[in-house]
Amino acid sequence: MSNEKWYKTEDWYRPLKYDEQQTDSEPKKKKDGKKGFTPLRITGLTVLVLVLIIATSVAFSNGKDDNSDMLPNLPDKGFAPFEPFNNPGDKEELPDDWQDFFSNFYNNVQRDVTEINIPRAELPKDFSLQIMAEDEEELDLKELYKKSSPSIVAISGYTKDMNGYNWGTGVVLSSDGLILTNTHVIDGCDSATVTLGDDSVYDAKLVGADVISDIAVLKIEAQGLTPASFGDSSVLSVGDKVAAIGNPLGETFRSTLTDGIISAIERGINHNGHSMNLLQTNTAINEGNSGGALFNMYGQVIGITNMKMMSSFSSIEGIGFAIPSNTVKEVVDSLCTYGEVKGRPSIGITVGAIPENAAEHYELPDGLYISAVSKGSDAEKKGIKPGDILLEVNGQAVKTTEDVNVIKSALGVGDSMTFKIWREGETFEVDVVLMDTNEVYKEK
Repeated sequence: MSNEKWYKTEDWYRPLKYDEQQTDSEPKKKKDGKKGFTPLRITGLTVLVLVLIIATSVAFSNGKDDNSDMLPNLPDKGFAPFEPFNNPGDKEELPDDWQDFFSNFYNNVQRDVTEINIPRAELPKDFSLQIMAEDEEELDLKELYKKSSPSIVAISGYTKDMNGYNWGTGVVLSSDGLILTNTHVIDGCDSATVTLGDDSVYDAKLVGADVISDIAVLKIEAQGLTPASFGDSSVLSVGDKVAAIGNPLGETFRSTLTDGIISAIERGINHNGHSMNLLQTNTAINEGNSGGALFNMYGQVIGITNMKMMSSFSSIEGIGFAIPSNTVKEVVDSLCTYGEVKGRPSIGITVGAIPENAAEHYELPDGLYISAVSKGSDAEKKGIKPGDILLEVNGQAVKTTEDVNVIKSALGVGDSMTFKIWREGETFEVDVVLMDTNEVYKEK
């Protein structure tokens, strides 16, 4: 019996809130008293030990550490595609209504737009990201860090009320100030700054941001920067050594180097209802690494780190993801030329796998659950609704999001796809026209 999807994917950045009321407390003076272990002190010590044991047990049962003394308050702003309804592997926990199960299982509504109000920069239309061949000799970690760390910067995003700030990582694209980061790092921001390795800070303008690929490009007025070298992600294999440089957990740990391997290639992960093919790595990465670089051992960027697996009730270690460099090139080139990604076809629906136990319990057909339908899409116009189950596309049975993407990848804007839909025990077919992504998921 399947017990899949009990985990969630989350971005590694959280908005960091300022705490203006926090002050340094004065040291307390010792009180005079008798020394030694009196019965009262022994009782008090016993109670204290019990309290600490219970507190420790609760902390571990929650599956996360409380570092409130070391870190600012980090409220959750992840992009988990879903949360489990208790344990989906246990039939006894399933609700009577299958729609209730899925409304909990896929409880994150797809965000169709980004909300970024950072002032716009002039488009650097002549810029194109170059993918370089590998050098002849690999670097050791010391050599890699020395070569690559100057290309890593810190990103801070702010709102008008300055109530807090977003923290993340960026990669230098050009010597004159083009900076690459994740869209979710600057989402909701009205301004942003870039901090270089020498601690100099520059105001940033927005060249363009794409919510589907989670790639954004900023521009600062600086010269003489060290651009990162980008390698070919298509030549990677499972087991290849890689290293990450980023800014986890705030300014204290800027330019942190960690290393690992490529754990999987083209891992299909949902992000805000969109399917992404990502590199999987066991390299240690944490909140704040978003927008940073995953390097091969030649010091070339082969991925941009943007999410990791997490669980609300179990510990997950060493499962992180990065956007392949070849994908990054396509998006960056389009953002620099047009300020957006053009010509990318979109269906306008969010689909997800149906857990085996839920399919058996509710006697549902094999297919994909449609959790959201985007307003303005042709899918909405044709009457497709959240709660429908997608059985076939162009006559082919579909059970994973990748099944749908493979069929869509051979088509373009204006082409149509024939869907076979199951709804409340009945099936029907509908033709859906693919629309330009920018018409469906418009930036505010």
